[in-house]
Amino acid sequence: MSTLDVRRAGPIAHVTLNRPDVRNALNDELISELTAWASSVSDARDVRVAVLGGAGKTFSAGADVTWMSKAIAYSKEENLRDAERLSALFAALDRLPIPLIGRIQGAALGGGSGLAAVCDVVVTDDQAVFGFTEVKLGIIPAVISPFVVAKIGRSAARELFLTGARFSAARAREIGLVHAVVPLEKLDEAVDGYIKEFLTAGQQAIASAKSLIAEVATRTIDEARPLTARAIAERRVSPEGQEGLRAFLEKRKPQWP
Repeated sequence: MSTLDVRRAGPIAHVTLNRPDVRNALNDELISELTAWASSVSDARDVRVAVLGGAGKTFSAGADVTWMSKAIAYSKEENLRDAERLSALFAALDRLPIPLIGRIQGAALGGGSGLAAVCDVVVTDDQAVFGFTEVKLGIIPAVISPFVVAKIGRSAARELFLTGARFSAARAREIGLVHAVVPLEKLDEAVDGYIKEFLTAGQQAIASAKSLIAEVATRTIDEARPLTARAIAERRVSPEGQEGLRAFLEKRKPQWP
């Protein structure tokens, strides 16, 4: 059985971690399949939005116990290769040119919270539990740290990385890890609301906006100014930009090219 279930509904890809018997824990096979999916969808113009979820009662409990037990016997070089494969997965998801919605129920721990960090929008049930629990095992959330710190900031990371404490959905929203907290039965409704919003926007404009965020985040205002001026100029003369602006002026819905 595949560790990843991918279902298409028109321009929407529903990507589900499919290891419910182990709470969708990450192992070599799941990492490989999810990385391959991310690579394939980056070139697929017919996919507008992706939803990342987990089968069963838990989104993801992080690293698989069996997978971790193998790492104990690995050499430093083998552990490095293993970590680089995991890092490549998070980078591939983070750089998707389409919106990635995280649909989280139950728990997102360790790498599961890392997956939440690389989603553009995260919707979670109000009883879900999060945590960067690695220090409880004598290790650290190293691979996911660039994505998590970018999402929640250094202050929250200092508290949560160093304590390894689990925290509530409400706390996750407070620090910016998630964006909407709803009762479990309202989870799909909330996800659908975001999907509808994304589908009203220009596909290439969304991709450009995602790139813009990454490019300006590490620059000073003066460094970013020429980049931002060029970015908006290019979008205004693009087919999407021309259609969007004309539709607005003509008081009609845009027909995206």
